[in-house]
Amino acid sequence: MDACTLEDLLGTLGEPVFRVLAAPADLTAPVSEVLLHDAGGPFPRSAPGALLLAVGARAGDVGTLARDAAAAGMAGLVVRAGDGRPDTVAEAEAHGLALLAVDDDAAWHHVHLLLASAVGSRPGPAGGGAAFGDLFALANAVAVAVGGATVVEDAHQRILAYSTVPGQAVDEARRQGILGRQVPSSPENTGQYRALFAAPGPLRLAALEDGELPRLAVAIRAGGETLGSLWVVDDGQLGPGAEEALTRGASTAALLLLRARASAELSRHLTSDLLRRLLDGTADPAGAAHRLGLAADAAVRVAAFALDGAVSAPDGEQTALRLLDSVRLQCEARYGWHACVLVDGTVYALLPVAGAGAPAARAEPRAGGSGAQRHRRLAEDIVRRAGRALRVPVRAGLGDVVADLAAVRGSRDDADLVLRVLGPDEDVAAVAEVRARVTLLRLRELIGGQRQLTAGSWREVLAYDTAHGTDYARTLVCWLDAGCDTARAAKLLDVHPNTCRYRLRQAQQHVGLDLADPDERLVLWLQLRTLGGLRGTGRG
Repeated sequence: MDACTLEDLLGTLGEPVFRVLAAPADLTAPVSEVLLHDAGGPFPRSAPGALLLAVGARAGDVGTLARDAAAAGMAGLVVRAGDGRPDTVAEAEAHGLALLAVDDDAAWHHVHLLLASAVGSRPGPAGGGAAFGDLFALANAVAVAVGGATVVEDAHQRILAYSTVPGQAVDEARRQGILGRQVPSSPENTGQYRALFAAPGPLRLAALEDGELPRLAVAIRAGGETLGSLWVVDDGQLGPGAEEALTRGASTAALLLLRARASAELSRHLTSDLLRRLLDGTADPAGAAHRLGLAADAAVRVAAFALDGAVSAPDGEQTALRLLDSVRLQCEARYGWHACVLVDGTVYALLPVAGAGAPAARAEPRAGGSGAQRHRRLAEDIVRRAGRALRVPVRAGLGDVVADLAAVRGSRDDADLVLRVLGPDEDVAAVAEVRARVTLLRLRELIGGQRQLTAGSWREVLAYDTAHGTDYARTLVCWLDAGCDTARAAKLLDVHPNTCRYRLRQAQQHVGLDLADPDERLVLWLQLRTLGGLRGTGRG
């Protein structure tokens, strides 16, 4: 693998994660490692190519750190945005040192994770692939050293890798596990895993059924956390140092799993940031399509998910993050791909549409018909599962399908509007299903900002009702909603038709309405519905 350079880092993690305050003329210098430097700790004398994170440094210390970093041969210095003063920038430029800034509220351990992952693995859109490829090589190496067919599992009994050494004994349980990439669930299996994760080292486990072979297994741990396990089929021919070899294999597996986790975290972060910029219209559509593995003309739609209920902070923030995880999981299961992000309490998901470069064979057909229904079913499934798991009602809005990524912001606006107009008994809707309500909402927002459009007889009707205790405004709305049919309006009002007629005559007399004029009827209805918030039948 080629060395990672400053140019590579900036291209991968650039704004808004990092802001370049100063950059040497040549950004192709390699970055060898990422170092955390506490202001109270010793400064490394020599660290060629290192990128130094100025943890806890005060603004006045950064100039000195820049000089020392340049003397140690470092490639650059990362500071808080508030510490990037002009004198600091000048100091970095004078020594040919790159100076990068992160947000003042960014967590240093997260910044370190992103940079270290980019330097160490430089993952692409499917982050973690290289690490999992190494797990297969490790499984083969362990199988040779121990003398039995080997599998690597994560902490949830999912099979991540398996050996392919010829001539080693296998049984039906191994075959079925590999085919399904998941260990079958059973009380006996649960008992064995409980014993394995409690054991300090390798454990020999008896066969669970006739025809199966025993196993030698060990937990994969790092820093007290159980990351997974290594399992070897024991046909009675394992080598004399099998347990020691398996322990060494578990140690290597822990490093690979941690690397895969960091790589996947980096990939999720980059994808989320890219989607955030697509949603607000600041991302380059062509570059975004390439990064997401989509064709330039890929049709997509945005789905928005939100918690429907009062959740106090910080519980609300944690619950929203759990909702994000749920949406990611369902999109990954459905498409083998996901682009999801949490923005201001709302989770947005980019849903692919087949036929124009969608990333997965199972992506949906283009707009309309079964494609729209499948997207809706996915949203319903997420709402149901997430609501049950979080114990908070969840609602979803689906924007229109748009022709390419350049129009994603419009689909996001649609989805947001759907969430705003959903009725009390609705939890999922597509914008096409609530188009009338969305249109009235937008009209209300547009009309409300124009003095000429907010003036009119609707105000006089409401004022008369307030002053005299009448119900003329609602009577007018019901009559207009009923197509000017007095009998139907009377049913909506639950009054006698003669009462409805009387109210209409009185409203015309006291307020001066001309209900014979179709234009006045239209404007009056729009203003009462949008600005007055009144409705006669159906959903407003």
